[in-house]
Amino acid sequence: MRRELANLLSVGIIKSENNNNKLYYEVNQTYEYHEPLTIIFGKGVSVAKATAVPKTEAAQDIQELGNVKLAFYTGQFTRDESAEVDFVIVGDVNNTQVEKYVEALEKKEGKEIRYAVMTLEEFNYRKQVNDRFFGLIETAKKQIVLDKEFIYTEKPKEAKVESPEKASKEKTKKSKSKE
Repeated sequence: MRRELANLLSVGIIKSENNNNKLYYEVNQTYEYHEPLTIIFGKGVSVAKATAVPKTEAAQDIQELGNVKLAFYTGQFTRDESAEVDFVIVGDVNNTQVEKYVEALEKKEGKEIRYAVMTLEEFNYRKQVNDRFFGLIETAKKQIVLDKEFIYTEKPKEAKVESPEKASKEKTKKSKSKE
């Protein structure tokens, strides 16, 4: 097992982190072939920039809390305590529903979850004024659950759809140029 981990580390597919005298391994989200490997071996949620966040059960549950624009895990979920928070929700949500959701999450995880809820306007304001709290969550590792506004994920590229007339004209041009 150690030899295989060493091989994966040397290639760059995984990275290691020493925390509290324990060695942790995780997928290197910035690895150049990460996206093709994800497609081959299954979908995952990216900590770094992603082209799209897959629809997960957690994302569906979070959408039921209200008009959620962004939701991500950090802190103890990503072994990065620098954020001082474990779960962030941005949008217009029902606070009672959020409390119930967090209570269920705490029972599932078996630990207390520190969370923050803010509107998109507050999130953008904190970003603009370089708020200390925003700075901490901005630099922390993240596991994106939902990102409707493409704040941490890249907007998917739309496929270009050509009209049938234009496509046939292009084919005609190409065939004439070959002659």
